[in-house]
Amino acid sequence: MKQLLIFVQKEFKHVFRDKKTLLLLFGLPIAQIVLFGFALTNEIKDANLLIIDHSKDETTLQITEKFRASSSFSLRESVMNTSEMEDAFKRGSIKLALIFPSQFEQDLIHEGRAPIQLIADATDPNTATMLINYASSIIRDYQQSIATKPPELSIQIQHRNIYNPELKGTTNFVPGVMALVLLLICVLMTSVSIVKEKEMGTMEILLVSPFNPILVILAKAIPYLALSIVNLIVILLLSTFLLDTPVNGNVFLLVGVSIVLIMAALSLGLLISNSTNSQQMAMLISLMGMLLPTMMFTGFLFPLENMPMALQVFANMVPSKWYYIIVKDIMIKGLGCSAVWKETLILLGMILLLLALSIRKFKIRLS
Repeated sequence: MKQLLIFVQKEFKHVFRDKKTLLLLFGLPIAQIVLFGFALTNEIKDANLLIIDHSKDETTLQITEKFRASSSFSLRESVMNTSEMEDAFKRGSIKLALIFPSQFEQDLIHEGRAPIQLIADATDPNTATMLINYASSIIRDYQQSIATKPPELSIQIQHRNIYNPELKGTTNFVPGVMALVLLLICVLMTSVSIVKEKEMGTMEILLVSPFNPILVILAKAIPYLALSIVNLIVILLLSTFLLDTPVNGNVFLLVGVSIVLIMAALSLGLLISNSTNSQQMAMLISLMGMLLPTMMFTGFLFPLENMPMALQVFANMVPSKWYYIIVKDIMIKGLGCSAVWKETLILLGMILLLLALSIRKFKIRLS
């Protein structure tokens, strides 16, 4: 019994000396509970709503105020033509549009009924359905509030889904899964590349060789870049022919920005590899550090708008978030370079930063 206690005491000391183990034991569960508590919600708040009011009468203003008072919507400045609305949908700055026809109040009073049109961005079909239901509920509440006034008045709700009229779930999940698979696989592959040299004892050969650290890092990344491009082509073929997800935009543009994401993922994997001393630790950081942020902070599972501002800011540091936006714009909306150049520049900036950090870490280890 005394020997057992001695060994238990020794193991406790080993655990408390290893800061990384303590971080995994206590830091990871706390981080998961906090993140899941704030991020895992399907409730939609502050969705950007655009109103086109061709009538501008007392009734439309009352309904507009109902939407303004709702926590589900964030009212944007009204416009007067559909071309501005289409541009807003293309930029992704609105999720729903509400259109009042001309003479709305007159038709409602004199004819007893008047139409209202709801147009939703259905690239995320679940969000589009929920927003239309929220908006319809607000309109029905207003209709009930005036139902006591004779004659009986009826507001007819007409809704339309753009970009995905059939509300196919694949239009949302395919871009998200593409971002998840490419980022996770590329980071995982390269994260063990340099640390594997350390464990096999071949790092000494690199240390005494005349190679430049930049060349060593590039040599580690290039094979995985080529293999990842092949993987990308397979993913696109499966998405198009097996999952029936059309590529409405330029295929070459989609492949080009996908290569940019792959390069960002490879750079991140090299940084992880330079910062760890074991393959197991590198794989654990790659899986836990990339899987959860990609699933939670990309936007294809949980709306980013619902999260606290601190988490929304953190989401900007996740490369897959920007890639997910790009893929939806190209594949689903059919947009071109003018719509995705900002997100592409952000990914390129991430590549330069991660490569610089990788080279710096590699130099420190050489010394």
